[in-house]
Order: sequence, then C-alpha cells, then structure tokens
Amino acid sequence: MTHQAPTTEATPTPTAGSGPGDHRQGIGVLAGVSAYTMWGLLTLYWPLLEPAPPVEILAHRVIWSLVLVALLLTVLRDWRWVPDLLRDRRRLGMLMAAGGFVGVNWGLYIWAVNSEHVIEAALGYYITPLLSAMLGLLLLRERLSGVQWTAIGLAGAGVLWLAVDSGRPPWIALGLAVTFGFYGLLRKKASMPTWRGLAVETATLALPAAGYLTVLEWTGRGHFGGGDLTHDVLLASTGLVTALPLALFGFAAVRTPLTVMGMLQFLLPTIQFVIGYFGLHESVTLGAFGAYCLVWIGAAVFLAAYAVASRRAEAPSRR
Repeated sequence: MTHQAPTTEATPTPTAGSGPGDHRQGIGVLAGVSAYTMWGLLTLYWPLLEPAPPVEILAHRVIWSLVLVALLLTVLRDWRWVPDLLRDRRRLGMLMAAGGFVGVNWGLYIWAVNSEHVIEAALGYYITPLLSAMLGLLLLRERLSGVQWTAIGLAGAGVLWLAVDSGRPPWIALGLAVTFGFYGLLRKKASMPTWRGLAVETATLALPAAGYLTVLEWTGRGHFGGGDLTHDVLLASTGLVTALPLALFGFAAVRTPLTVMGMLQFLLPTIQFVIGYFGLHESVTLGAFGAYCLVWIGAAVFLAAYAVASRRAEAPSRR
C-alpha cells in the first residue's frame, strides 16, 4: 500500500457532521475521496519508475519520504517530542516495528503492481479491514458482533476458494493484509500523530535504504542520476506521493463521520481492481471471480455492520 493507505493511525476522532448541507463535512468527504483515489491511482504510478527494480523504488520512497517529512516538521518547528520518545523505549520499539511492517507492505505492493498482480493486491486491501478486526479480537480483546463474524467467515471462504482454484494460497493478498494489519495495530497502540509517526518509520528504514542505494550507484546498477531527468524526478516524487494522500486523509478524518470514512476505505481496492481488470487486462478465471464475489459480499456485510455501529456511536452527539 498503502500504501500508506487507510490506517488506524492516531488521528482525531471524526466529527458527526450536522447534516447534508454541512460545508465542513462536505470538504472532509472530498478530501477523503481524494486521498483514497490517489492511493488507488498509485497503481499506475509505480510502473513509470521501471526499469528500476521494486527494492530500489522502495529505497527511494523511504529516503524521499523522510526528507519531505523532516522538512515539514522543521517548518512546523515540531521536533520537541523526539527526546521524550527516545526515553520511551516501548513506544519507540512499537513505532520501529511499525516501520518494518509498512516497509514490507510498500515493497510487496510495488512488486505486485510491477509484476502484473494488481488484482490479487486489491484482494489484500479488501480483506485488510476484516483482518484488522480479527487482530483487535485476538490482541486487544475487542469484541466482534455476529454480523462481523459472518463477514469474516465469508471473506475467509473466498480466500480459501481462491487458493483451491489457483492451486496456491493468495500469498500477495495475504502478505499485504497481514503486514498492514500489524502496522495498523502497532500504530494504534503507539498513538503517535501522523507526521511524527511517518518520520520515525522512515528513519527506521533509512539506513538500510541509503546503504542499498549507495551500493547500487557505486556499482553502476542504480537508476538515479543516469541522465534521464524525467525518471529522476519520478523517483524523487515518491516522497510526495506518499505524503500528499496521507495529508488529505488526516484532513478528512477530523471532518468526516466514521461511517463515511469506513465506506471510503473500500474505494482503494475497488480502483485497483478496475485498473487491473479493465486497464491492465489481467485475467480472472470464473472460479476466481466467484471467490472475489464472496470477499465482496463479506466486505459489504462488514461495512454495513460498521455503519450501524458508527451511527449508534454518533447518535448521542446529535441529541
């Protein structure tokens, strides 16, 4: 992902909104749609960075994201939190672990897109919210309703069906869902504002990323600074395409009802699926399509349960 796609990061609770004419809420929804749309359209961006291999693209994304967020925090004069974090080893450890998970997630997604596995990657982001609910149950002792269990069962049956149909488990989808699920869990427990968290995560990955890029350039196998200015700009833009949708998401989260944000998270894999099937002409067998239908039904049931729970939670604020 991610993208650093839709997350359980520490952002303020979305407001309930006062009605359809609420301008604040409308702007928030527009920002949320823009964020998820941009994350989805990254499916078309990563192939532009070839012939750089996925690991090199990932390394550039880490370095340029760190540069951009460091500049932002400097402009905002927001570095005072660093000494306190360094003294809080547990919280620092969770954020560093989150950086590891998001790094694997980013790399796997870039590889999937550039290896023509976009549709399977989309499956990963369809099942991520359901997997996150399971992690909440197992590790945070959160409760699941019967409807949520039904949704998880349908999605699980779809994944199993896909594994039987293709003769192998959907490793890409499972890898994306698991890495992002654990990333979201750690970010939730660490409770760190978006930009500070991104700074720690990218700083965790920066040393190996910089070392890898140095070796590539030293041995003449790197793809940055080779004379193709357009390609260099695209590689350097990996920081911007990481930060911009994240900023829009943070803006939307404090202005948009939870119900709407929950619905918007499925916009990302839907865009990916549409691009993979109609744009890139990836094939889907009849059996695989049936499996995806189960996952889609499971996602719809989960979303319906989420919407009902969110409206109940928002109801007191309307009284």
